[in-house]
Amino acid sequence: MRDGRLSCEALMEAMLDRTAAVNGALNAVVSMRDAQELLAEAREADRSEPAGPLHGVPIAIKDLADAKGLPTSQGSPAFAGRIAAADSPHVAALRQAGAIVIGKTNTPEFGLGSHTYNPVHGVTANPYDLSRSCGGSSGGAAVALAAGMLSIADGSDMMGSLRNPAGWNNVYGMRPSWGRVPGGADGDVFLHRLSTNGPMARCPVDLALLLDVMSPPRTGGLPGPAFAPVGALDGDAAGLRVAWLADWDAALPMEDGILSVCEAALDVFGRIGCAVDRPGAPFSRDALWYAWTALRSWSIAADLSEMYEDDALRGHLKPEAIWEVERGRALSALDVHAASCVRSDWLRAADAFFGNFDVLALPTAQVWPFDKTLDWPKSIAGTSMDTYHRWMEVVIPASLLGLPAVAVPAGFGAQGLPMGLQLIGRHGDDAMLLNLAEAYHRETRWPGARPPVP
Repeated sequence: MRDGRLSCEALMEAMLDRTAAVNGALNAVVSMRDAQELLAEAREADRSEPAGPLHGVPIAIKDLADAKGLPTSQGSPAFAGRIAAADSPHVAALRQAGAIVIGKTNTPEFGLGSHTYNPVHGVTANPYDLSRSCGGSSGGAAVALAAGMLSIADGSDMMGSLRNPAGWNNVYGMRPSWGRVPGGADGDVFLHRLSTNGPMARCPVDLALLLDVMSPPRTGGLPGPAFAPVGALDGDAAGLRVAWLADWDAALPMEDGILSVCEAALDVFGRIGCAVDRPGAPFSRDALWYAWTALRSWSIAADLSEMYEDDALRGHLKPEAIWEVERGRALSALDVHAASCVRSDWLRAADAFFGNFDVLALPTAQVWPFDKTLDWPKSIAGTSMDTYHRWMEVVIPASLLGLPAVAVPAGFGAQGLPMGLQLIGRHGDDAMLLNLAEAYHRETRWPGARPPVP
């Protein structure tokens, strides 16, 4: 586009044509704007000086974030049709960089659960098998990328929501270091540090570009360090030490084939100059789960208690949301403190572990994409799941500490379904992880294995 080989209008036409062809079967993009309005904006972009690195690039915003003039349903009938009066901070940054917002991407109700379905927009299908889940909560974004409707997409990640859908749709997703990408403009900015916005793309170079756009220079005295831009990626990963943690010393149940697909992907890291080792798990699985579930429920209760206390709105909360709110409201201040102490113990253990390794590697999920008519997997390899999110336990080591994690495609299982690999670094190691992902991408090019969507 910068060189004049592609116009903004032609790109918008291609996006509209592709979306019209495949979105009906997939249901990834929702609340789509009028096509003629979008084409008019694209033509105006062609007549204008470039506004930034995303000038004229179509993007759809995850339906948990606000995009001015579009509805933010959060997948809940309570908010269906409610029009956003202003952009969320990262959406404002995308527009300032020249992106054209075309609509929203589908998400689970309130983003709870890694399976994208809700009573407002319905279920989003996996493009590699329309009968399967696409993951979540950034499921619509991942599917739009995999199916060629979008080139870049935003998402958010509390419990793997940028990582699991990336893995299940053969694309890249990144949970940045906590604090790099601004969160909501209102509410608490100190206590509930579990979720973050982040980028998704079909290659690490686009992932890095979008991350830099989404994380403008810090203003307003918000807590946390300033982050340097990632900039261009050189793909140099030689000498990095990778710790393959697999199933956390057999503590995490995994469906057949997941570990073998991921281990084959790890062979690539050896070819690009990394040292891959398989050490023991660095911390107690049960302690991690205890701290995570307490702090997560406490955070969700803070977000949803107003709805819970309103008799009319409470009926719109799905059972999993009510369970989280009631658990969170039952916690005492000392309960939260105890969970935070365990999190602090994990921080110290992780710091010691990173003294010997640069990257921790884990699968992006413990199951393959499941039947999209299910709410969530009730068992894994004969082990019963005692909560709606236990099957995603593999993502919490990074989430609990706000560590950066890049999900890279790992390949395909026996049924032709994708799986991903999490690459986790120290806080602030975002650029290193993206360079590692770029080196891996140059060797594999997995997103080129496009899905057989109609």
